[in-house]
Amino acid sequence: MTGIVIAIDGPSGSGKSTISKRVAADLGLSYLDTGAMYRAATWWCLDQGVPLEDADAVAEAVAEMPLEMVMDPAAPAVRVGRADITSAIRSTEIATAVSRVATNIPVRGELRRLQRAIIQQETGRSGRSQGRGIVAEGRDITTVVAPDAHVRILLTASEEARLARRAREVHGRADADAIAATTDQVLRRDRDDSTVSSFLTASDGVTTVDSSALTLDQTVDVVRRLIEEVRA
Repeated sequence: MTGIVIAIDGPSGSGKSTISKRVAADLGLSYLDTGAMYRAATWWCLDQGVPLEDADAVAEAVAEMPLEMVMDPAAPAVRVGRADITSAIRSTEIATAVSRVATNIPVRGELRRLQRAIIQQETGRSGRSQGRGIVAEGRDITTVVAPDAHVRILLTASEEARLARRAREVHGRADADAIAATTDQVLRRDRDDSTVSSFLTASDGVTTVDSSALTLDQTVDVVRRLIEEVRA
């Protein structure tokens, strides 16, 4: 099968990005982090001095954002104009503010349009993957953006596991202080985003993978098996 589309959604800290990059690299596919697009939109608005409480101004700014997504799973990057903001969008400032942009309905519409265009390109010969396909992960991807994806997965994990993973990712450790420092980013963001997106339970046709008790390699194996079932 050529031009396969694999869509992975789930709550914060469930491992979507890590698993998606591994699977994309293993299969020679492109990788799209749709969450990074919302972070980029937040960075752009702040950089342009657009007040995030002005929903119309934010939507207008995002519609003009010169965004480029580099979809190499080994070295994904985000660029806006000439600026490489791959690291900048992972700052605490962006993590704290991104839900204000991500819950803006016109912004979601614009970024969904861009996401669909990217996915379509990657199923054709002109894309980075030369038609092999793409792993796309993030909010709405299994239900609104790519409801016809060949493989649709809701990757989830317990709250305890998700907080520990995000703490290790951000702080390099998962002690009580590190977990407390990341609780807002994980739980509050999920609460805010759930007002405009469904990602806590699987919709029809979406397979739930609970990684709470699985290692990274075990989770990758589960996802790979689901893909192979479709390709068989």
